Amino acid sequence: MAAPLDGGPGLAGASPAVEELEADAGAEEAVETRRVTLDDVLAEPAAPAVAPLPARPAQPLGAAMRTARVAAVAGRAARILLRGAEGPVEAEIAPEVDPEVIADAHARGDAVLVELCEGALPLIVGALTTQRPRALHLKAATITLEGEQELLLRSGRGAVRIREDGDIEVVGSRISAASRGLFRIVGRLLRLN
Repeated sequence: MAAPLDGGPGLAGASPAVEELEADAGAEEAVETRRVTLDDVLAEPAAPAVAPLPARPAQPLGAAMRTARVAAVAGRAARILLRGAEGPVEAEIAPEVDPEVIADAHARGDAVLVELCEGALPLIVGALTTQRPRALHLKAATITLEGEQELLLRSGRGAVRIREDGDIEVVGSRISAASRGLFRIVGRLLRLN
């Protein structure tokens, strides 16, 4: 700010040019007090206050395919454990699914595949194998194992090998064969030792 010409605190009766200089100096001081700093530019604007959302119940199941664990099986009905559902949920087993498959999944602790539709009970449409089995149990009216070139059954030091040319090899530490009826060995040539 310019010093007054008469050395006094103000310029009473000063010329218009001097009054203009004083006005310009006052405007500069006002601009300096309103200067924006880098912190002002980089500061994030305060988020408007938002009321917290009210607690709401679990989402409806909707139409989807999900996995579940089986809690119990009785005939073509089951109770399953779905993530997000409170406690076991009643479900049906699809007509094309054998209930024994679902019972086996329950016994092994495997997951099942469930179809969910609004307004209908969950429908179990299959079982999922999620781990390599420690024991494998096959039960059926007929079981066929077929290898185009070779079939090998092996456990430890014993084995049975069947080749495509008809050769059958049985190897073991001790081999026993027994029959409650007729035991017949037929061949063109029989060699012992």
